[in-house]
Amino acid sequence: MQHIENIITEKSSQTEDGAMDLLAYWRVIQRRKWGILGLSFFITLLVVVIVYMMTPIYSSSVSMLIEQNKSKLASMDDIYSGQSSDKNYYQTQVEMLQSRALREAVVDRLKLTKSSLFNAPVKPSLVGSLKTALGMGAAKDVVRDERRVREGVVAALSGMIKIEPSKNSQLVRIVVESVDKDLAATVANAVAETYIDLDLEARYKMTQKATSWMNVRLVALKDNLDKSERELQTYREQHNIIDTKGLELGGATSQLGSALSNLAEVRLARAQAQTNLEQVRRAKGNEVSLPIVQRNPLVAGLISAVADHERKVSELSNRYGPQHPKLIQAQAELKQAKANLHAQVADVVSGFEREYEMARANEGAIAGAVAEAKNAIQGSNRKEYELTALEREVKTNRELYDMFMGQLKGTAAVGDMQTVVARVVDPAIVSDAPIKPRKLLIAGFTLLVSLMLGVAVAFLLEYLDNSVRSAQDAERKLGLPLLAAVPDIELPSGKSAGLYYRDAPQSLFAEAIKTIRTGILLSGIDHPKKTLLVTSSVPGEGKSTVAIDLALAHAQTKRVLLIDADMRRPSIAKVLGLDNTHPGLSMLVLGMVKLENCVYKIEGSTLDVLTAGSIPPNPLELILSEKFKGLLAELSKQYDIIMIDSPPVQLVSDAVVLASMATGVVFVLKADSTPFQLARRAIYSLQRSGANMFGVVLNKANFRNEEYYGGYGKYNYHAYYGEDADKKSGKVG
Repeated sequence: MQHIENIITEKSSQTEDGAMDLLAYWRVIQRRKWGILGLSFFITLLVVVIVYMMTPIYSSSVSMLIEQNKSKLASMDDIYSGQSSDKNYYQTQVEMLQSRALREAVVDRLKLTKSSLFNAPVKPSLVGSLKTALGMGAAKDVVRDERRVREGVVAALSGMIKIEPSKNSQLVRIVVESVDKDLAATVANAVAETYIDLDLEARYKMTQKATSWMNVRLVALKDNLDKSERELQTYREQHNIIDTKGLELGGATSQLGSALSNLAEVRLARAQAQTNLEQVRRAKGNEVSLPIVQRNPLVAGLISAVADHERKVSELSNRYGPQHPKLIQAQAELKQAKANLHAQVADVVSGFEREYEMARANEGAIAGAVAEAKNAIQGSNRKEYELTALEREVKTNRELYDMFMGQLKGTAAVGDMQTVVARVVDPAIVSDAPIKPRKLLIAGFTLLVSLMLGVAVAFLLEYLDNSVRSAQDAERKLGLPLLAAVPDIELPSGKSAGLYYRDAPQSLFAEAIKTIRTGILLSGIDHPKKTLLVTSSVPGEGKSTVAIDLALAHAQTKRVLLIDADMRRPSIAKVLGLDNTHPGLSMLVLGMVKLENCVYKIEGSTLDVLTAGSIPPNPLELILSEKFKGLLAELSKQYDIIMIDSPPVQLVSDAVVLASMATGVVFVLKADSTPFQLARRAIYSLQRSGANMFGVVLNKANFRNEEYYGGYGKYNYHAYYGEDADKKSGKVG
């Protein structure tokens, strides 16, 4: 049970410490709240002014659909190169939208080199300006470099344009940002229109190039055809052949004629089969796009079936989820249709190969028959043979010519039927609202950041602040108990707080002095007669004021003597308005006067005061003398309490010597002023001399800061003494 109670006690202590830490953080913010708010206001105001001075940027965008050309007519380029994938094609078009050529075309289209937004006046060089200012030469007109101006405009335009492709569609957004809202919309629309125009122009040029090549090839074929026809006609004229069918060559001649006719047909069929096979082999993997394959009725039917299934799958995909039975069934049917199509295409391709092999075989067989017929009839059929060969060559050349002519017409038709591969879906419109700077967002963000910065600076200043602010600071940093915190009071100019205890006995100041008195009496309860030393680390901390008021408080119940032992810079006589030339401590120690001639009586109290008197040349030696010790012993017999006001510890060693002779030491520290490291060294010096430290008095404390009460004392005081307690004691703070 004891162990459990210890754990509960420890947890409660941790919770209380955490709450105290948060309360301390809150007090830091409260204490420096005006600085935080001022810094935040200044930074936010500065940023808002800068933001409102910035030129607004407007944005306009064009949505454009890019789709691949779906023409069903096959061009020569499609036959020999094949169609690229949709993904690569789409990415290529996006890259083309970002090309420099497109931007240059837009600059020329809109004549941006003459726009005032881009065409800034050319300024003379710095050297030229200096020469002109010094009168060393007349100002020369700066020659406008059109090429550099155009490059600058293109570069500026590149910074204005952003291409944003869509990941899941073929839409592309062309975004243009500019300080001119009308120009932003104009440039966005111009980019889309220029891209479409350039694409159409490029396709037209490619078609023209293919047509030109085919025309050149067609001329050569036409020359071959004309040559073969002239040779045939020459041969007929040389041998007076009018009609080959009228030749009476007998059975062998008829057989040879039939064989030659068959051979010409077979060779033509073989040539056609070879041409078809070469087309199929060149289009490997894309045979279904060939017209010779698509002419097959089964293939055409399967292509139509695949298209129907694809449309059905697309409709079901938009209507149902991926796991819907109808969609799965439709996908399976589409897959089966594609498989049937591929199988049928493979059969057609195999048929071309078989057709070619059969044509070759037929050609070889018929050629053998012709050879046999030649051997049989020898010279009788030479003329017919040569005539047939010439006719065959003419026919073959004509077939090739007709085939190329058909291809040329098909290519031209495809070129004429080129569709636009991009179209504008949403044209750009002029936007009246700028996209940046986003003034409200920037102002709000700046306010938040500046508040955080102000809090950080406040905590940094708090960390760098080495003064003692509160009772907790005094006890934690100095290691001594706090006797009391004496409030800072505001008095008329020239008036000291040395007699404030007597003049305002009900004030908060007087209550603090009484608290110090009670603490001293309890600290030395075994010593009814006490010799108290009041000191501080440096001058200006109010030790003399505390000594006087504390002596007045003790004098209410005891016989008290206040001694001003600061014989270097005495202040008690001045504070109490006494005569500085009156005999004091220095003459009393030297035996030059008697005690009754040196002691003052304070009006309105029973307090006796022994001033410092004349300032001796050697105050420390006077304090170390046996006469001084004897004087203290003699005075202890006459008074209950002797209150000694000593010099600061850090300046001279008088306080250290006096502390060794006193019953106890009261250390005075000015709040929010003296570095605690300095006070700690002074306390260490006193303790090393054997001084008995009664505690610390935190003087001139700001009682409006609730840190001095631990968060509760201030409110309890007002509840007990009334809300006008501060007014009775003077202005606190």
